[in-house]
Amino acid sequence: MLDIAIRGGTVVNATGLIKADIGIEYDTIAVVASSGAMPAARREIQADGKLILPGAIDIHFHVRAPSNPERGTFATETQAAAAGGVTTILEMPISSPCCTRSEILESRKALGLSQTYVNFGLYGAPGLLDEEEVLAMAEAGACGFKIFTHAVPLGREDEFLGLCLEDEADLYRTLELVKETGLLISFHAENQRLIDLFGQRIHATGRKDPAAFTASRPPVVEAMSVAQLAQLCKAVDASVHIAHVSCAAALQALQSAQAEGLPMTGETCPHYLLFTEDDMVKHGPFATIKPPLRTEEDHRALWRGLLDGSLSAITTDHSPFTLAEKERGLENIWQTAIGAPGAEALVPFVLTEALSGRFSLEQAVGFISTQPARLFNFFPHKGTIQPGADADVIIFDPEPEGIIDSSRWFSKSRVTDRLYNGMRRRGTIDMTLVNGAVVFEQGQIVAEPGTGRFVRPTLL
Repeated sequence: MLDIAIRGGTVVNATGLIKADIGIEYDTIAVVASSGAMPAARREIQADGKLILPGAIDIHFHVRAPSNPERGTFATETQAAAAGGVTTILEMPISSPCCTRSEILESRKALGLSQTYVNFGLYGAPGLLDEEEVLAMAEAGACGFKIFTHAVPLGREDEFLGLCLEDEADLYRTLELVKETGLLISFHAENQRLIDLFGQRIHATGRKDPAAFTASRPPVVEAMSVAQLAQLCKAVDASVHIAHVSCAAALQALQSAQAEGLPMTGETCPHYLLFTEDDMVKHGPFATIKPPLRTEEDHRALWRGLLDGSLSAITTDHSPFTLAEKERGLENIWQTAIGAPGAEALVPFVLTEALSGRFSLEQAVGFISTQPARLFNFFPHKGTIQPGADADVIIFDPEPEGIIDSSRWFSKSRVTDRLYNGMRRRGTIDMTLVNGAVVFEQGQIVAEPGTGRFVRPTLL
């Protein structure tokens, strides 16, 4: 007898839709069969009129555990992920201390295993340029590596030491080291010399308003860094992933590299597809993200990049902070914490766009599940509904319409959301299953901490 049967729904994969029942045994999808052809199960779930989707994989996620639990913990932020239909998060290495060594990665892994409600992977930071530690982090199961191409933020040295490299020679050496592991390296691409130039010009005016932050990081800051990384990628012949592409200029630099045949990929985020610099003016510190929000023209370019395959994934850059940390920027934008929550908006946003006709449901699954799984070598265990795949599943009702009410979010940082609250949505997440266990059901977390597992890439 099966453990769970999900009957009557429409299975949506990146390759197509099919009316089918799903049978789950323990933590694995055992059967995908035509209606009525599947045996009984210990738990029967009726999904008539519902969509059955592979769980979303959020490849750009910040908890910062174990530091700053007042902002969020593995427990609170993975509850948020589960409520948002995200069944796997890849957690960035910003922590105190920064995740630059295998012993730190192992400690964070143990903490995650005790607290998470969804599956999680951990990036390492290779910026100490220590070959032994880079290889050790890979051996310990790092999902990939991360580098910021700008200087260490003042006052956050412990969190970022080993994560920020602005020198071209150091970036070259890092690519050489990471290439040995076979893992992907993701870059936050902003050029420090241009940050200094435009920052000095803005600060000389004495401006402290929200628009000043946007002006301090124009598109050339990001595009120049992407172009530089393309040359390094070509020289080292190492795969490069560009995090949170925000503007047309950066996308063009990425597309030029791809046209040369370079192994470069990119992602973008809902906030760069939805909101503009006008929202920065409206919401001030609550819309302060880096790279900053851009223009409608940049929106259009990013949508084209998704639809033509230049951008592989939509991810959140979920960055929880406290209300006090964000409110510091109300009078002086330079004092605010940079980042915003978004884990619970990803799937609702992408499926609303699909149901509204911007792209197909199959493409939606590609953007948030299948392509992220392929990027990080989790496919076909994750990112698809098929026999043998992990039983990470969303049951989504496409009929209800409403608005996002972020006051009901599970993220500890829900009080800082000003971007998504009140936004129209189509459909709702009825249920999220992780490793065959029901974690979220009808608005409630129904599992225990530790339901999630540590995930690592499968390398050939």
